[in-house]
Amino acid sequence: MPLPPRPLIPLLLRTAYSSRGVSTLRTIPLRSYSAPSHGTSPPKPGMPPRKQRKTSHPSHPKPGDADAADASAGDGTYPAAVQARSIAHFTPYPPTHTHRLLEAGPVLLISTSLGGKANLMTCGFHMPLQHSDPPLVALSLGEWDHSFSALEETGECVLAIPGCDLAEKVVDVGNCSGLEVDKWERFGFTPLPAEEVRAPLVGEALACIECRVHDRRNVSKYGMWILEPVRAWVNERREERRTFHHKGDGTFVIDGEGLDLRERMTKWKYLQD
Repeated sequence: MPLPPRPLIPLLLRTAYSSRGVSTLRTIPLRSYSAPSHGTSPPKPGMPPRKQRKTSHPSHPKPGDADAADASAGDGTYPAAVQARSIAHFTPYPPTHTHRLLEAGPVLLISTSLGGKANLMTCGFHMPLQHSDPPLVALSLGEWDHSFSALEETGECVLAIPGCDLAEKVVDVGNCSGLEVDKWERFGFTPLPAEEVRAPLVGEALACIECRVHDRRNVSKYGMWILEPVRAWVNERREERRTFHHKGDGTFVIDGEGLDLRERMTKWKYLQD
């Protein structure tokens, strides 16, 4: 596959880029790490109690019962055939870094407006929750963010999806405060009027999603907002259509080769309309 034109992105992005596309860019070392045990939690209401691990030797299996023979090995956690397999190809990985393995969606610009003053922030922690009735998106935005007060008071925002050619600007937006600088003017983003919310659209974005706060019950505990998209826009004229994704450590990956597997999604045909 020929290498596409090199995008205008910082060096740390270029070094991650490969002509093999997403299959190479998103390769993750197969690692595991066991978090420290904090005891056994009680069963949830309505759930059967957890089975206690056997402390005595299990009874002898019946002749010819291979499954029972496997189950009698070790402490009963795994069949003998599984217990004998090596995990030497895995290496420990800190649970506190697992967000780097669970790559979220594309890096976003969050547009808000309070008292007639618009602001922008960069966000990498978000996820879709449901497709319809209504569509919902979860967003991580805490009191440490200047945009928090605007979202809390107005209950509105715009999720703007930038192309990878804007990566440098988007990262810079996330490394300064709207308390000190007008980010729209400083980084050359164009505010456009939205139809359903007061926060402006971002004129240079690939797409913009106008949102209202649907549920804020987890905001105080987790900084997690549940948003309902009420209007969405896509810029069909934009040439650079690849997005970029934060790996959680200051490095990013760019969308690469796409895979069309719709014919295999037999259980989810209704999502392809």
